[in-house]
Amino acid sequence: MKALPVLQPICCVSDTEPLSRPAAAALASYFKALADPTRVAIVNRLTGAHELCVCDLTAAFDLSQPTVSHHLKVLREAGLVESSRRGTWAYYRLVPDALDAVRGALAA
Repeated sequence: MKALPVLQPICCVSDTEPLSRPAAAALASYFKALADPTRVAIVNRLTGAHELCVCDLTAAFDLSQPTVSHHLKVLREAGLVESSRRGTWAYYRLVPDALDAVRGALAA
């Protein structure tokens, strides 16, 4: 009787390197912050501008200023956006490295 060769299953092979625990935790915090449609829309709006005033976002989404500020706080705490104050207004912009990490995770 002739023995048949054992073949490795092709379906179970991945060429993607596994994420380190810290990298996975950072990505999880980004995705958790992006789990809300309003926050996704805010990030989308910020991709088209260098920075936006919170007043611009309030008008764009027809939401109260405290609601928009809450969403921006969640995005800021996750590390997706950063802000600077000028007078009474806060201006928000995306953190490029954070957005690159999200893109990279989705592209793989």
